Amino acid sequence: MAVIASLHLQPLSSFSSSSSPPPSSSKPLYLKFQTSHRENLRHLSSLGIVPQNPRLAPPANDLPVIFSAVNFLKSKGISDEDFPRLVFLCPQLFSPTFDISKIDPVFDFLTGELGASVEESRGLIVNCPNILLSDVEYCLRPTLVYLKELGLRNLNRASKTNAHVLNTRVEKLRAKMRFLKSIGFEHEEAARVCGRIPAIFGYSVDDNLRPKFEFLVYDMERELEELKKFPQYFGFSLGKRIKPRHWHLKKKNVRVSLSRMLMWGDQKFYSKWKP
Repeated sequence: MAVIASLHLQPLSSFSSSSSPPPSSSKPLYLKFQTSHRENLRHLSSLGIVPQNPRLAPPANDLPVIFSAVNFLKSKGISDEDFPRLVFLCPQLFSPTFDISKIDPVFDFLTGELGASVEESRGLIVNCPNILLSDVEYCLRPTLVYLKELGLRNLNRASKTNAHVLNTRVEKLRAKMRFLKSIGFEHEEAARVCGRIPAIFGYSVDDNLRPKFEFLVYDMERELEELKKFPQYFGFSLGKRIKPRHWHLKKKNVRVSLSRMLMWGDQKFYSKWKP
């Protein structure tokens, strides 16, 4: 704005055909504006928000809105090193058409209802940036209530599992509970499993949980009670851990507990039962 004002105040003689240079005061102002603009782009580029190539940079008129989003997130505890991940997974946050104030209720929910500290809120957001776009009333709050009903605690801890579970709608959570009860778990038992292994909420029933259960029952010929004692079974890879170790032990006519079969590292496991 200072540049425009200085141009209006220049005497008319300065716009004549004379070869004399313009007043010296206008040149520094112009250079100052250009330098500031380049510095702004450089800073946004260092955060991963705009491309390094100036030709691909957003219009100058969009920068105030983008900086407003940056400053808002920084005021909530987001640090410079967090921005590249937020930009990659949730680029709409930095769109010039996005109203950054719309995500304020999410921060209120995290610190108020969830009881997360500023640093814990930051960790949850960095682990799952899309949580910022979730509706508090229709997603986050009902999910938190349901998880508490199941007995899950410490959901404010900034783990990847907590972040993604909180950002999961209740119906998807209930689907995992229905599956566990359909294979023989009582409601309380299924709730305890989810409390011990909240990552189970992120597993697909058809592509993950059911194939593992069917392999356990039909191929490994194990009982449900073994699964109840070691529900962590669901957390291991069927193709890379469960099947290879089961077939390896079967060839040797060895049968051990699920925990012993799966918890040991490869070196300990295969040195104990050498091929």
